[in-house]
Amino acid sequence: MSGAALLVLADGRFPAGGHAHSGGAEAAVEAGRIRDAASLEAFCQGRLHTAGLVAAALAAAAAGGCEVLALDEAADARTPVPALRLVARRLGRQMMRAARAAWPGAELDALAAARPRGAHQPVVLGLAARSAGLGPRDAAVAAAYESVSGPATAAVRLLGLDPFEASAVLARLAAPLERVAGQAVAAAGRVPAEGTGALPAASGPLLEITAAQHAAWPVRLFAS
Repeated sequence: MSGAALLVLADGRFPAGGHAHSGGAEAAVEAGRIRDAASLEAFCQGRLHTAGLVAAALAAAAAGGCEVLALDEAADARTPVPALRLVARRLGRQMMRAARAAWPGAELDALAAARPRGAHQPVVLGLAARSAGLGPRDAAVAAAYESVSGPATAAVRLLGLDPFEASAVLARLAAPLERVAGQAVAAAGRVPAEGTGALPAASGPLLEITAAQHAAWPVRLFAS
């Protein structure tokens, strides 16, 4: 059951709204920082160890039963750019709709009522994983994978990159992704004793700056 649920949660066809977001890849393509498979891999490595690590830890903590409203506040504190906070909550709202349809439960209902405009997406993902019978490690892997699969998919559409090359990038990131998930789970495990300050606060300043610029573009293919 849990293995199948993880496949559903991590599937790009799960209607959580991520297909409309590039994870910063559109701005990076425009700036010439993503040009081919090699530069896409470098971009994804950076994103995995910053935004991906933070998201994975938040998701693991939520899946482990930590207080989700406190986690949502911690996510806010780790997302200094208003455009990214807006994106995170929009994605969280969409994921909440999908999760409540797939795995209805009182915890999801309570978070939806407390955050009608949407909680941060990694927090919702973690709670969805918990509702699906998954554990912190599963939630961390799903969140970390999502942090790199979105840019890889976007690069195919933005650059006409060979989908086989994009898939190869993700395959080469499997080992680093597992390590990031392990770090995230370890940090989440300290939250009950130490509070949300135990969660990582890694940042990618260039991702944040370009996210604010991207939000002001009059024409763009992706919402972020």
